[in-house]
Amino acid sequence: MAEALEPPFDRPDAGFNDLPGWTWVGTYGGHYLQCDLLAAFEHGFFTRQWQGRPPEELAGALSAGVSVHRTRQVHGGTVLAASAADREPWPEADGLRSDRGGQSLWVCGADCTPVLIADPASGRVASCHAGWRGVAARIVPAAIEGLVADGASRDRLVVALGPAVAGFRYQVERSVTLQVAAAMAVEGSGPPPEERALADLERCGALLPDPAPGRDRLDIRRATALQLEGQGIGPERIGLCPLCTVAETALFHSWRRDGVRAVQWSGVVSQG
Repeated sequence: MAEALEPPFDRPDAGFNDLPGWTWVGTYGGHYLQCDLLAAFEHGFFTRQWQGRPPEELAGALSAGVSVHRTRQVHGGTVLAASAADREPWPEADGLRSDRGGQSLWVCGADCTPVLIADPASGRVASCHAGWRGVAARIVPAAIEGLVADGASRDRLVVALGPAVAGFRYQVERSVTLQVAAAMAVEGSGPPPEERALADLERCGALLPDPAPGRDRLDIRRATALQLEGQGIGPERIGLCPLCTVAETALFHSWRRDGVRAVQWSGVVSQG
């Protein structure tokens, strides 16, 4: 079992909770991170401290007696009802939405953005694995549309974007940027939709310059936040974790940094 280090683990000179809008929670098994916007819901973004413990075990750190729901993630845009993902073989999908209370919904990643969505009005929740392919496939809008169709209130939704690779550490080909921009594009007057979307990505800090020809630096967390705003979710209802999985070597696994297949899990529990 990993040594029970005090968060923030690799910041000996920093305080216990030094991330505005985010709180470290300590349990018998270790520490995990919560977003204050989702404080009414049992949820957590787990770290490499929990390596080797599956959602069936991690769920106990969040709540007692909840069912566990997960998928086999394929970097796509499919969002399933949680009841369709309650046992092995886990179905292929990258998002889940609750369809009753007491369900814990899980996603994993090692640089992609874990997205947890909750509706305080209905108690419904969703979880998504959003890498650049997921953003291009509009997985988060699909989760929101599914929640709303099931009775959630779009005007009350709150969203937490967990630890992921920061933009200045994530180099992509311009073709990737264009696919992400296409998922943001909205028809209208003026410049072509994708040209406007690229400008919007730049303005929100999601698209950064790269000295290499034909390459960009892409902050997929900020691109996801921009996509959420396009769904009517204002920035005051979006919590974006500032921790970078590549930079925080003691906290998180990172495929981009280490090239090792290891992940951390994130989960949220439904209330209704």
